[in-house]
Amino acid sequence: MNLPVAPQTRALIRPNLLHLAWIQAVVAMSGSLYFSEVMLFPPCPLCWYQRIAMYPLVAILGAAILKRDDKNVRAYALPLSIIGLLIALYQCAMTYGLVEEGVCAVGAVSCTIRWINWYGFITIPLMSLVAFTIITVSLIFHRVKE
Repeated sequence: MNLPVAPQTRALIRPNLLHLAWIQAVVAMSGSLYFSEVMLFPPCPLCWYQRIAMYPLVAILGAAILKRDDKNVRAYALPLSIIGLLIALYQCAMTYGLVEEGVCAVGAVSCTIRWINWYGFITIPLMSLVAFTIITVSLIFHRVKE
């Protein structure tokens, strides 16, 4: 599968997609901890599920980079990334009013509270969706070194 970019850019990006996925996982984990531990925003139930999917990705992708295990990393990391992506997509749909609040209506913290609302549309669920998308796409396009 070819990326729709210039060959020079592809030659620079393609070998580093696993590193990009790991950096994104570290940034997402750090951001979630910052919002809950420093800013004291309580995580909703869907945020916890996304953390369950994101935090192991830091260890799995990091270990794959250190061990140079390109062949097996996709089998372990991609399912977690896709699960997190689907949860984030559902939470974004709830946050933006596209679906009714269902799962989180019974929790202590509503999943639709906009703790941040940068530029009128950037919310924590949207940042999570972008993070899982970057990781998922990076893993899909990651080329196994022979």
